Amino acid sequence: MAPQMMPTPIIIITSLLLILSNTASSQQQFREAPQFYNSPICPPQSETNTYSICSDNAVHVAMTLDATYLRGSMAAVLSVLQHSSCPENTHFHFITTASAATRHHRLLRLTISQSFPSLNFRLYHFNTAAVAGLISTSIRAALDSPLNYARNYLADLLPECVRKIVYLDSDLVLVDDIAKLAATPLRRRVLAAPEYCNANFTSYFTPSFWSNPSLSSTFTDRKACYFNTGVMVIDLERWRDGDYTRKIVEWMELQKRMRIYELGSLPPFLLVFAGNIAPVDHRWNQHGLGGDNFRGLCRDLHLGPVSLLHWSGKGKPWVRLDANCPCPLDALWAPYDLLKTPYLLDS
Repeated sequence: MAPQMMPTPIIIITSLLLILSNTASSQQQFREAPQFYNSPICPPQSETNTYSICSDNAVHVAMTLDATYLRGSMAAVLSVLQHSSCPENTHFHFITTASAATRHHRLLRLTISQSFPSLNFRLYHFNTAAVAGLISTSIRAALDSPLNYARNYLADLLPECVRKIVYLDSDLVLVDDIAKLAATPLRRRVLAAPEYCNANFTSYFTPSFWSNPSLSSTFTDRKACYFNTGVMVIDLERWRDGDYTRKIVEWMELQKRMRIYELGSLPPFLLVFAGNIAPVDHRWNQHGLGGDNFRGLCRDLHLGPVSLLHWSGKGKPWVRLDANCPCPLDALWAPYDLLKTPYLLDS
């Protein structure tokens, strides 16, 4: 009989940290946020001045919600409300893998309600079976979570009267009024996002993709640039009319057959939309603050004004703060942290 291989100390330590992290996530308790009210200049929420999800004056925000990133989500919500001129007109749509019948769903709802008693929000169940067979492994395990693909299905999950949505990741904070972002002119496009045309766009796809003319011709006559899908303004009506969920799924199906990209849920969006989106000023996605996807090294802000700070990448501010080894910019996230037992910062 061949001798059994013993797990290495690194594997054991990594497994223990993961277990402890998941346990801690399920036991997090958060403070109640301050109450935020509309300014006098805000339009009424509806004709009866009571909130309606279908109100033309509502600003709709979609986010995913799970235990692992719950602390980040709570901070993001607080930042949106704190900097909004009309917070009572903002409606949050939280996508979770937990069904309404589960304890986890009830716990998420209770957590949001206790910290934000007046928040306009709904929870939606995302059936992970829709993408379970379509996910390909990527450079970082966190990118392979089925919930990362929920943004592909927003048009199916949300009510039809919700015609426009701002999609936000859970590892960011706003320092500006989200109504400005929501008002981005889409110019007959399906979505808007900041573009980064200096990035090496070819690196997001494999040599097999670029060497196949029938595939690489996808970008013919398109000035295709990288954009980060963690901050997007989406016209859900145009999305539904164009059946864009199906178009994204078709690329994911092809990926399973011949591997044309490496990086999780981003490349299908690039394949469908790159070079055909409405522009958004870079101030609305100062991304990459989590560092690179391998080491999570500290990064500085890009040049220019800032309306949104995004800790995309491996390092998350709450993890580094808890470990007492924060990056300098993590101090900008800390004021939005609602956890009841926060880290201790050096004096």
